[in-house]
Amino acid sequence: MPERPCPHHDIRIIQRSNRQSAVASAAYQSGERLFSEYDQKQKYYSHMSEIVRTEIMLPPHAPPEYADRNTLWNAAEAAEKQWNSQLARRIVLAIPRGIPPEHYTDLIRDYCREFFVSKGMIADFAIHDKGNGNPHAHILLTMRAMDESGKWLPKSRKVYDLDENGERIRLPSGRWKSHKEDTVDWNDQSKAEVWRQGWADTANRYLEVAGRPERLDLRSYERQGIDQIPTVHMGAAVSCMEKQGIKTNIGNLNRDIKAANSRMQSIRQMVRHLKDWIGELKEKKAALLEALQEAREPDLPELLQRYMELRQEERTGWAAKAQLKGTVTDFNRVMAAIDYLKQKGISTLEHLDTHLDEVSQKAVAAKAEIKKKETGIKAIDTTLTHIQNHRAHKEVYKEYSAIRWKKRKENYAGEHRQELDAYLAAERYFKAHANELPYDRQKLAERRQTLLDEVAVKNGELHRIQEDVKTLRDVRGWVNQVLPPDKRRVTAEPGKKPSIKERLNLKREDVNQREEQKRQPSRTTKQQNMEL
Repeated sequence: MPERPCPHHDIRIIQRSNRQSAVASAAYQSGERLFSEYDQKQKYYSHMSEIVRTEIMLPPHAPPEYADRNTLWNAAEAAEKQWNSQLARRIVLAIPRGIPPEHYTDLIRDYCREFFVSKGMIADFAIHDKGNGNPHAHILLTMRAMDESGKWLPKSRKVYDLDENGERIRLPSGRWKSHKEDTVDWNDQSKAEVWRQGWADTANRYLEVAGRPERLDLRSYERQGIDQIPTVHMGAAVSCMEKQGIKTNIGNLNRDIKAANSRMQSIRQMVRHLKDWIGELKEKKAALLEALQEAREPDLPELLQRYMELRQEERTGWAAKAQLKGTVTDFNRVMAAIDYLKQKGISTLEHLDTHLDEVSQKAVAAKAEIKKKETGIKAIDTTLTHIQNHRAHKEVYKEYSAIRWKKRKENYAGEHRQELDAYLAAERYFKAHANELPYDRQKLAERRQTLLDEVAVKNGELHRIQEDVKTLRDVRGWVNQVLPPDKRRVTAEPGKKPSIKERLNLKREDVNQREEQKRQPSRTTKQQNMEL
């Protein structure tokens, strides 16, 4: 198995707040003596022996004088005025060993040209190689875009916030609400992923041209699907010490990691067998859950969906306009019922039947209470009528009682029969209710009005209960149409029993289904015999 190329690809920002300098970074990677106009100091790092190639790549609109390293980076620093300004972007990447050294320069040029210079950045790169198996490149990139005349552009611009009408928003201070937007997207976090993948693709093209089998992959082991602990990048100094037989902390750590990976490899086989066993258990569990799911009774939303599909099938062959009208009507009714069910927390058929029974009992109780109060009102009306008749016809009865002659008395009684009957009926009523005497007409009238008010309130409550009952009965009737006969239930108005016709129809459907189930096995057996 070929050795994996080193995946080192480090992106950092040269920032003034960290006491860093773009001029110093350019001097380090190029090995040149550069003078920083910002701090008036000369920058120089003597390691010329490892520098293979240095080059500055300019976009078409960049001033030619920026091909001079000292001019370029002093100009880039002069454009930054803030104490915490971002001066440059630095990329350090390892060059795969499988690429011939004579291709290093073209490799870095192609990478910089495609991903940086073509986007408007100036790329200053240097290739380092001591010949110790650690070839790498330093790339220094500018942070600002340029206009057509080669002038540095701002990193961000002010943008006014707009309301829904496209008008600017004024703040309480009188100023316009605004925010800053970057003029370029070079600082987006997604760019790092693009640049890393771009380096891998470019390097792999050169590896393929060189006829090398290894390929560079900058993704983590986890993203590559490799179950292995990554080692720590040692760098040039640590690698050199390790080659000389000097053990280092990083070297010891990497040796421990490799030993751990070796032990893990021996464990993976056992884990693989365990995973296979667990996979079998999961398949059995899935089969069991599927069987349970099939045995599970459907919930109300599912049943109502089936009802809607059934209604749609029943409208097959209708005119398009009639189908649309029927669909909209059914949809509105079912959605209103679903909203009610959600509000009441009803989701299963059992909950529906339980709630329907409870609401029906409330309706029966409300009707009984209303009937009781109406009976009380009727009794008060009867009492008030007798009181009125007793007072109105008392004198007629006295005159009738005072007549002594039989013939005259009979004639008088015939002339005033209605008045006398009403008075005598009142007398009988008072005698039967002697324990309630004397009557207070005002209190009776007040009691009657109270009962009337209570009946009005109860009628309102009954109306709401009856609406609930109607909704629940409608839902039960809808789901009955998609349930097997043994799961159906005939519902009647509260306080009444289902009609004989409804019960007979339900019983007939149950019998038909049972006969169909009995015939089904015989048909299957007959078909199998024919196949044999």
